[in-house]
Amino acid sequence: MKKGLFFSLIAAVALLASCNKTLPNPDQLSVNPNPLQKVGTKVNAEITGTFPAKKFAKKGVLVVTPVLKFDGQEVLGEPVTYVGEKAKENGKTVNYKNGGKYSQSCSFDYVPAMRKSELYLRFDAKVGKKVIEIPDLKVADGVVATSELAEAKDNKSACTPDKFQRVIQESTEADIKFMIQQANLRSSETGSAAVKALQAAIKDAKTDDHKAINKIEVAGYASPDGGMDLNAKLAQSRQKAAQDFLKRDLKKNKVDAAIASNITAEDWDGFQKAMEQSNMQDKDQVLRVLTMYSDPEEREAQIKNLSSVYGTIANEILPALRRSRLILTTDLIGKSDDEIRALVKEDASKLNVEELLYAATLTDDKAEKMAIYNKAAELYNDYRAWNGMGQLYFEADEVAEARRCYAKALEIQPNDPDVNYNAGIAAMADGDLAKAEEHLGKAAGTKANLSAAMGTLYTQKGDYAAAKKAYGENATNNAAVQQILNEDYAAAAKTLDNVKEPNATTAYLKAVVGARTNDKEAVYAGLKSAIAQDAKFKTRAAQDIEFAKYAEEAEFQAILK
Repeated sequence: MKKGLFFSLIAAVALLASCNKTLPNPDQLSVNPNPLQKVGTKVNAEITGTFPAKKFAKKGVLVVTPVLKFDGQEVLGEPVTYVGEKAKENGKTVNYKNGGKYSQSCSFDYVPAMRKSELYLRFDAKVGKKVIEIPDLKVADGVVATSELAEAKDNKSACTPDKFQRVIQESTEADIKFMIQQANLRSSETGSAAVKALQAAIKDAKTDDHKAINKIEVAGYASPDGGMDLNAKLAQSRQKAAQDFLKRDLKKNKVDAAIASNITAEDWDGFQKAMEQSNMQDKDQVLRVLTMYSDPEEREAQIKNLSSVYGTIANEILPALRRSRLILTTDLIGKSDDEIRALVKEDASKLNVEELLYAATLTDDKAEKMAIYNKAAELYNDYRAWNGMGQLYFEADEVAEARRCYAKALEIQPNDPDVNYNAGIAAMADGDLAKAEEHLGKAAGTKANLSAAMGTLYTQKGDYAAAKKAYGENATNNAAVQQILNEDYAAAAKTLDNVKEPNATTAYLKAVVGARTNDKEAVYAGLKSAIAQDAKFKTRAAQDIEFAKYAEEAEFQAILK
């Protein structure tokens, strides 16, 4: 509030002395907020006051223009014209006898140099044809820019990890079929292509350094026709016959491996699967029986009653269920870390995409990581490689390059939530809030903290209520910024004390909370810690109006030296 700030219109007073008419400034000027504040990307202010009665010349014209001055520059706001009752110009009329209200809004696009600035009113004044020279009048200080401490980089980017597995299991299976109610092996079955392929896979696992036998299983089955006791004996005999055959083959090839065994006396699961896959007429009737009856004997009786289909079942379905199944599980052992490192340097094309992306996790050297991701993008154009490069650029504050890489990733995988999240926080860091909101809107399901990123976005847009809701219980620097802007200083102090990885910004925000709560010790302790960690805060503190009341103190000045 500025009271009694009359314009020094000496020339106008002299000119109009005979009729006692002057051209005054608004009395009791008030600027809200004062000091000015950055909200979103703007610095807005409302200036109000009163023109006293019998002071505004009837032929007077007053054009008032807000001017924000900073760092040798100035930015003009929109002018407003006030006119006396008998003035010929257009404007807001001020009654001579009663005076009137003065009201003017101004808005400026924020730039960081405005942190240390002053708001002035500039006047173009005349009475009739006589121009009155009036100096600019300071009305407010600015700009509180604490909101810009809610940085996009406070939100950790999301990884799109490789799917590299050192050991991958591979399964090879073969069936040996038997005649009805028999368990003797037939050469046509033991010499089948499937059995030979399984035998070859066992030999290969023995000789290949990158393979190993995990387990071998032999299962015996009987079809679900006939009595349970008979079927159980058949399943056991079939399992043993197949196991003995496989043991002989293992011994012949000098393979030392145990064989696990099990039996299924009545293979109803196999029966149901075979029925579902068949083209048999009226198969739905059979499947309904399986659903309606759980007792094996009742099931068999009901199916045999379906005389129209049972003959087909007996000829086409049941023979395939009279079998033993041989199952080989092989461990495919991937390249070692040393092998992968060597191939990255010698010939990366010998690595598949998962191995190459995994290679980037084997080093902490960011230049080496970047080279690996570049090679993965070159060889495979994999979106994860582009995302990895984007993350490295973002960490290095090369935001434009990060955005380019994320855009490449999204060309390949446009709906990936992690890449959209990363593209969103990169756009936010670049000041492109509309694009940030677009990308974050597609990031549902990301592994990153989407709610915290949305809180940062709302803070940067100036919607502090939405930011508060989005942050919830997140204990981050950005959450504390929102609490400071909402003037909840106790909550901000608590949040800053609970930041998991406190840094220079954490300390600086503690100093801001101290300044706003008149805690001088907290101000100086916070500033000392912030500047010790990052010298850029020395320059910021010198310009920051948050610390205006400490600026002349010796201790404050000593900290900034």
